[in-house]
Amino acid sequence: MSIASAPLPSSDRADVFAQLREALLAADFTADGLLELLGAPAYTALARSETVPALRATRGEGPLETLVRLFLLQRSVSHARVAAVLPVGPLLESGWLSAADGEGALKATVDVRPYGGPSGEDWFIVSDLGCAVGGAGGTGSHDEGVVLGVGGASTTLAGLTVRTPVDSALDLGTGSGIQALHAAQHATRVTATDLNPRALHITRLTLALSGAPEADLREGSLFEPVGEETYDLIVSNPPFVISPGARLTYRDGGMGGDDLCRSLVQQAGERLNEGGYAHFLANWQHVEGEEWTERLRSWVPRGCDAWIVQREVQDVTQYAELWLRDAGDHRSDPEEYAARYDAWLDEFEARKTRAIGFGWITLRKSGTETGAAEPSVTVEEWPHPVEQPLGETVRGFFARQDFLRTHDDAALLAGHFKLAAEVVQEQVGLPGAEDPEHVVLRQHRGMRRATKVDTVGAGFAGVCDGTLSAGRILDAIAQLVGEDPVLLRDRTPSQIRLLVEQGFLEPVGA
Repeated sequence: MSIASAPLPSSDRADVFAQLREALLAADFTADGLLELLGAPAYTALARSETVPALRATRGEGPLETLVRLFLLQRSVSHARVAAVLPVGPLLESGWLSAADGEGALKATVDVRPYGGPSGEDWFIVSDLGCAVGGAGGTGSHDEGVVLGVGGASTTLAGLTVRTPVDSALDLGTGSGIQALHAAQHATRVTATDLNPRALHITRLTLALSGAPEADLREGSLFEPVGEETYDLIVSNPPFVISPGARLTYRDGGMGGDDLCRSLVQQAGERLNEGGYAHFLANWQHVEGEEWTERLRSWVPRGCDAWIVQREVQDVTQYAELWLRDAGDHRSDPEEYAARYDAWLDEFEARKTRAIGFGWITLRKSGTETGAAEPSVTVEEWPHPVEQPLGETVRGFFARQDFLRTHDDAALLAGHFKLAAEVVQEQVGLPGAEDPEHVVLRQHRGMRRATKVDTVGAGFAGVCDGTLSAGRILDAIAQLVGEDPVLLRDRTPSQIRLLVEQGFLEPVGA
């Protein structure tokens, strides 16, 4: 029997969910409990699909060791040992456990992974056996309909999402339900969709076992299941892999090239309520003779501001090898592997694709389709480390775009600003030199940007505490350095605008 056709636990036994959750928490089967039991090296090894350190750390007979071996490492455990921790009868009856091959042993039917919520919640993500990304078996499954657990992409998207209270949220392509679980904490109503009915069943398990409210679960592709309904928040970690064909439902979009991601972004605009956000992870093609930034600008729907960040670029050979390994093809017959590799390169050659970009796309419905203002579309490359969660950074970015769009240079000089938290100044120059060659402002939060400024820009930023207007600060600097204040007022607003846009300066009262 394939993983994707294996029976799943019943999703309509509220009593069993309550008993199982209570037993897991009583044994400290939580993210913190795992780290304490396994230690950092074994814990991080699991993220690399290496289980030997965790097996060594769970040689004991305690309740937590039992649960880790059963649900995370997917090992058979004796009936007596399991019964000392879990309500075996109800779990066998409802399908969470089954008899193992060994005499009197039990095994789990699904992977259950502890996951810490943003406010310290103890959640549990359910997924197919061997498919808890970075878990016991890795993702090398050829089964088309398998449902993966939590991976780096899942947590990245969750951290990017703006977490303001909303009435309605849509998790498109829900998978194991992690985005729906996050959304349930700040949305009155959550709708979760997936093409794979097995994913919807597992999402129901994830929500119920985590003690979260039920979601409205709908089967179908992209926006088809929701018709013309609109939402305050849309999140999607779609099957964005650009591949020949659609062999694996959980990752391959099934459309040519990057058409699935493009369609998803373009169609999101009309599904967003005013002021609503849409967050996507995506892949896009770098096509010969075309600027990748312009390709992505063309995806942005009317009436939306956008912030698109390219985090990584791979050439076509690196990209093909990554996803062939993800499917386990590197462990197949060498000739079959070579044929599949060839097919990927044929596809890229036919589309004149020289590289693939990966990153984040955020839309904010701004109402600019009325012509009242120009939409703000920022497309940038930022491969450097960032500090998650970034949801508040994303919200602040769009708030600053609104401010800059409605303030010309005169209004900017009349405004008051303060230096953002945890910004430091670095001076770079030759040892012993009287003046630095250049000054760098560096953030230690959020995007962790760094930008060069001249001495006037550095002095201006250092004085900004919200009490004086920008114009008055520049007049004081002009007097100090012996420069014409009118000329200084003329040339500095562009630098102020950049510092505001990148989050070094925050408008006071905006």
